[in-house]
Amino acid sequence: MSNNILISIGKIKIEAKLLDTPTAQNIKDALPFGSKAQASGAEVFFETPIMAELEADAKDVIEAGELAFLTEANCISIGFGKTSASQGDEIRMATKANVWAHAITDVTLLKSCKAGDFVFIEMI
Repeated sequence: MSNNILISIGKIKIEAKLLDTPTAQNIKDALPFGSKAQASGAEVFFETPIMAELEADAKDVIEAGELAFLTEANCISIGFGKTSASQGDEIRMATKANVWAHAITDVTLLKSCKAGDFVFIEMI
C-alpha cells in the first residue's frame, strides 16, 4: 500500500507522502476522517481525532510543504507563508509541532481556503 495521502479542503486537493514517525502512523491508522478548516494568515489548520506525544525532533519553524501536527491542540497545520507567530519570512507554528508528512502538491494553493471549508483526509 502507498504511503501517500490526499487532503481535500474545499475544492483544493493536496497530495502528501507520510514520513516514518509515530505521529504519521497515528494519523494513518485513523484515516479516513473529516474536519472543518480554520485559516489564519498563510496557515490552514484543522482538528483531528488523533492524539500524539511531542516527538524529539519537533520544531516550531517549518518549511513550506512540511505538514505539522500540533500536539497541544490535536490538529494538523499546513503553513505556506508567514503566520501570526512568524518573525521575518519564516513559517512559524504557535508551538513546537511534529512534522509527519511532506506535501507533493504546492501548498500555496491553500491561499484560497476559507474558515469552515470541509476537510477530508484519506489514503490514496
